Amino acid sequence: MTTKLEIDNTTLYLGDCLESIKLISDKSIDLTVTSPPYDNLRSYNGYSFDFEGIAQQLYRVTKEGGVLVWVVGDATINGSETGTSFKQALYFKEIGFNLHDTMIWEKTAIFPHHINAKRYKQQFEYMFVFSKGNISTHNPIFDVPNKSAGKVINIKCKIKTENNGKYNGKTKTIESSNFRMRSNVWKESQVGVEGHPAPFPEKLVKDHIISWSNEGDTVLDCFLGSGTTAKVAKELNRNFIGMEISKDYMDLACKRIESTFTQPDMFV
Repeated sequence: MTTKLEIDNTTLYLGDCLESIKLISDKSIDLTVTSPPYDNLRSYNGYSFDFEGIAQQLYRVTKEGGVLVWVVGDATINGSETGTSFKQALYFKEIGFNLHDTMIWEKTAIFPHHINAKRYKQQFEYMFVFSKGNISTHNPIFDVPNKSAGKVINIKCKIKTENNGKYNGKTKTIESSNFRMRSNVWKESQVGVEGHPAPFPEKLVKDHIISWSNEGDTVLDCFLGSGTTAKVAKELNRNFIGMEISKDYMDLACKRIESTFTQPDMFV
């Protein structure tokens, strides 16, 4: 059974996310930012999910030009990493998504690691960025200090209407900006949220929402968890749809965004 709550351009579903996502209209989602419980790395109150069914529904609800950010890692079982992340990425491609970018979340603060584990410390997760067709929105973040800031440089100009788009030998003088665009490796600490085993860092979610959507767009998180995506989406003036199967986690999510919800304890 699915329970629905709508408040202030935000829709929350308490129930199985596969059944909940079927209630969403075709091609209505601009951006999905989510992280599923994967392998045996996360205890998720005993719940499991139908990956292929959810993947197909995510493709259905994503707009043309829309983006899906899928944050996932792999467990190590019997001395071997499972490779589940890659299997999922390939399945998304198989059903029609483009693999636009394979990004890395480098965790700047990690949990202690046993010294006799015969492997290096695990310090990252994959952030697969999928698109439905060509991406319609990209707002790149320029926050890396530019060592050549303020310097005057000459660059060759490329004229598409002449010489078949080749460099025409002419140069243009520009002044280097203070910052350059960041790479696809993002460094963020994995901070804790009491009551949930693996919350998103708010900054990580914020930067993805800024990068792949605009104000007024609709953002989805089908594994709402502690509600980080909902909280950040509302702060950035996006519409939001979230789904969560665990009543405990839904209560936690509502408490984290209680300034948005007038009745955070409506789910019973």
